[in-house]
Amino acid sequence: MLGKDSVKKTLLVSILLCLVCSVLVSGSAVLLKPIQQMNKELDMKTNILAAGGLLEVGISVDELFKKVRPVVVDLLTGEIVTDIDVNKFDQYVSQKDPRFTYVIPRSSDLAGIKIRSKYSKVYLVLDDYGISEIILPVHGKGLWSTMYGFMALDKDTTTVKGFSFYSHGETPGLGGEVDNSSWKKLWQGKKLYDDNWVSSLNVIKGVVDKSNEKAVYQVDGLSGATLTSNGVSNIISYWSSHDGFAKFLEKVRSGGVQL
Repeated sequence: MLGKDSVKKTLLVSILLCLVCSVLVSGSAVLLKPIQQMNKELDMKTNILAAGGLLEVGISVDELFKKVRPVVVDLLTGEIVTDIDVNKFDQYVSQKDPRFTYVIPRSSDLAGIKIRSKYSKVYLVLDDYGISEIILPVHGKGLWSTMYGFMALDKDTTTVKGFSFYSHGETPGLGGEVDNSSWKKLWQGKKLYDDNWVSSLNVIKGVVDKSNEKAVYQVDGLSGATLTSNGVSNIISYWSSHDGFAKFLEKVRSGGVQL
């Protein structure tokens, strides 16, 4: 028998306690996983709707999201892909799979991400007349982090309806001001492309001169956060290029997107 204060008894009790705790933690993780996944999906839907200015008080996120049609787009061709399950597809996971990985040419890698998936989700907002809004997922390097966000465009594929980041690690009070609601409002009504469909939208240093003819392509810089501001401009430039979503947006303009 083991004495009351024996080392063996202490070790046995410790081991049993660890086993019980491990079982409880593992069981909780398994039981909570569906809830965590549901909350993750709800949070993503909320961010998509917020970027598009589609949130409404008193109406649930799931109800509002019924007007949104997610599709998977082949970024190399601009075509909608029909043989990939849009509900299971995650471009940030797929970019780690050699079958889906696209290595971005250094000369084209404006956003500093090196690789991306060959495919991307795009969120089409529909009304009785067809596509009313296009919400694009974008990401790229800031000062300290990779920033992930959504840009919403009007059906003309150039007028910005909204732009926001939902994940980043920029400095609070400086680059972290990408979360500032006042700054995010500055994007509304800006133009992504000029009259020749050249990507032209950027974040400038200082405040936009509204009398300048280029003001519609400019957004106020973040005070004290030049590198983060430059990162945002680079993200926009990359994802609006032909290496990003430009081919898909061209198909939308020409009526080549069939739903």
